[in-house]
Amino acid sequence: MKKLIISPCKVKDGIVEVDKKKPKFEAMLNPSGYKTSSSIEYTKDKAMGSGNEKKYVKTNANKITFKELVLDGTGAVGVDEQQASQTRQQLSVREQVLRLRKVAYTFDGEEHEAPVVQVSWGPLLFNARLVSLNVDYTLFKPSGEPLRAKVNLDFVVYVSNAEGARSSCFQSPDLTHLVEVKAGDTLPMLCYEIYKDSAYYLEVARLNQLSNFRQLPPGQVLRFPPLV
Repeated sequence: MKKLIISPCKVKDGIVEVDKKKPKFEAMLNPSGYKTSSSIEYTKDKAMGSGNEKKYVKTNANKITFKELVLDGTGAVGVDEQQASQTRQQLSVREQVLRLRKVAYTFDGEEHEAPVVQVSWGPLLFNARLVSLNVDYTLFKPSGEPLRAKVNLDFVVYVSNAEGARSSCFQSPDLTHLVEVKAGDTLPMLCYEIYKDSAYYLEVARLNQLSNFRQLPPGQVLRFPPLV
């Protein structure tokens, strides 16, 4: 099963990229679920009475909340061999919390702002900044050392001005779905399946920097931002 991964990012000239030189946070146990929230701001009524139409101000960035991400330090949680070496190094719940804070919470002294991260979980992929981090410690050693904790994470989606301009025809590129190409797939066909309109294939090709969109190799993963 795909694990929730939070990767540190760097922003250069308005382009967000994963910083592969820095460690990422990978969940041992996935969250119990997540929820998204969207909001639109309007002007407040300044006078009493009917006929005071509210005017649109702005559409706020989407928010995503991950619920009950479990951090385990008992060693009782089964993992596959691919993750075994990493898990053995992160048995301490305190170390896992510190890793999570370093990746997503710790103030970036060089940029003088909260860090930008990439959050991925299966088909879910988006850039964001952490809004809140809540840790509930639930199991302890006799010494008081925590052995298990549940974490709730609140993110606000981050889209730079440059990326927003590149994806302007999609209106809101906040959450990006990943699609793995299968034999026989074509870009217009995939666009029709996702958007019910094959006309978006040129924009999707540009966003994925495809030099030859007429021949898609099986196994290639493409990004499809959602429409409003």
